Amino acid sequence: VAFSLFSYYGKSEVNPYTGREQSVAMTKGQEIALGLQAAPRMTEQYGGLDRSAKDRARVQAIGERLLKGESLLGSDYRYQFHLLADAKTLNAFALPGGQLFITRGLYNKLTSDAQIAGVMAHEIGHVVGRHGAAQMAKQQLTQGLASAAGVAAGDNSGAQMAMMVGQVVGMKYGREDELESDTLGLRFMAQAGYDPRAMVGVMKVLGAAGGGKRQPAFFSTHPNPENRIEVIEQTIQQMFPQGVPE
Repeated sequence: VAFSLFSYYGKSEVNPYTGREQSVAMTKGQEIALGLQAAPRMTEQYGGLDRSAKDRARVQAIGERLLKGESLLGSDYRYQFHLLADAKTLNAFALPGGQLFITRGLYNKLTSDAQIAGVMAHEIGHVVGRHGAAQMAKQQLTQGLASAAGVAAGDNSGAQMAMMVGQVVGMKYGREDELESDTLGLRFMAQAGYDPRAMVGVMKVLGAAGGGKRQPAFFSTHPNPENRIEVIEQTIQQMFPQGVPE
């Protein structure tokens, strides 16, 4: 138990993007490796990559434009932006290290490059916020001595890796992480020349899709606080007190 606690609190560091002190379970290099390991499973789970090379290229180009913004230029992470074939599911995901995904179902609902950028920027927020690594650190703390010892010793056995891949593929973020990713995403959008107000449009698209009994899958992995649009609008106002440049 003492070792578990030491492993958790001994890996605390300040995140340069958020200014928050975090306890993280792995290095950035390990995050990248885990994301690459988990990406095929995530892809398979949602019908594989979309067949449209043109649309896949569009998603990748929008992502690359975001990476040229001031805050993300020269990032340590290894980003790839994937369009998944699943047309029934409205969702987007980020794996630790920079593997990002959007389903065809959500892609089809978005009406502009700026809205796609809003989704991708939000997911980048999870990556640089190290939300996955922080959540896995908490999971390892609760799993106790055996799991903590394995990670601390650099155990990359098949069983250990399979467990970690399963954790990261099924990961869900809480309210604080979601709102933080919204804020980071707005910054990344603006720096890349996209209108941050498109993020509000994304929330409205999801809200409209959830008007019936069946909620978009996005809400199962991205909690949707009632005041999320209000918080986004307030953040934009703080970023651009004189109004968003046209």
